[in-house]
Amino acid sequence: MTGRTRRPRTAVITIAAGREAHLQRQREALSADEVDLHVVVGMTGFPRLRPVPSAPEVTPISVTAGPRGLPLAAARNAGARAAIQRGAELLVFLDVDCIPGPRSLARYTTAALDVPPATLLCGPVAYLPPPTHQGYPPPGELAGLAQPHPARPAPETGRILLDDKRFNLFWSLSFATSRDDWDLFGGFCEQFAGYGAEDTDFALRAAAHGARLAWIGGAVAYHQHHPPSRHEERHVRELVINARLFHRRHGFWPMEDWLTDLDRAEVVRFDRAHDVLRLLPEFGAKLQAHRLR
Repeated sequence: MTGRTRRPRTAVITIAAGREAHLQRQREALSADEVDLHVVVGMTGFPRLRPVPSAPEVTPISVTAGPRGLPLAAARNAGARAAIQRGAELLVFLDVDCIPGPRSLARYTTAALDVPPATLLCGPVAYLPPPTHQGYPPPGELAGLAQPHPARPAPETGRILLDDKRFNLFWSLSFATSRDDWDLFGGFCEQFAGYGAEDTDFALRAAAHGARLAWIGGAVAYHQHHPPSRHEERHVRELVINARLFHRRHGFWPMEDWLTDLDRAEVVRFDRAHDVLRLLPEFGAKLQAHRLR
């Protein structure tokens, strides 16, 4: 979008399966002055929401979950199609458990005017502690509760850091891209279903089309606390299937820290040197014991 002067018509795309309280907090932090559309993709029915006058109107769509797990990749693609059909020029993907910080969406849209074509815009993600019985404070006060994740770049507010190397650091929790670049990159691979690896696959395929990353200072998303999904039995099954698919497509293993952790807990057998990944017998009981420690 380099060379443009007006703010692009912007859509936030959120995929959801339950977590109505998370989504409600997200909507309360969205400003209709910064976002034109909010496309919410229900994967297990559409969530019930209370009106938020200051937020953009919700455009609801739904996709059907299959036996392999929640269709995260297909839901993001469906959300993007719906947003583009409604005239969106900038697509901002924000997971249901993320609260945008003040002016975070404005920083995405401003940065989109300055970055070169074929760019994935990535804002910092900060993980919140569990909420008190009163919930979380307003978005403007969340910075005091959580710092951006130390493993990913977090430039100063207003600074854009271009990067054509660290695609393994891309997270689908919070990112943006132009409509034209989305078409160029081809969206998420819908062979992935359920939990894990679909976002790294997307980033690597974007890189193969000449993409770069742009780390956007100040476009922070605050991740609301919940138990780690990868410790659920059904998600471990999905993670193994998706990791094997990723390995066939790219020749190396994704999520190595997680797979190593599960190997140590005797939930899976993960041998990087011999390209082995499989579930172990009675892995559910082992997973439960590991989770309780």
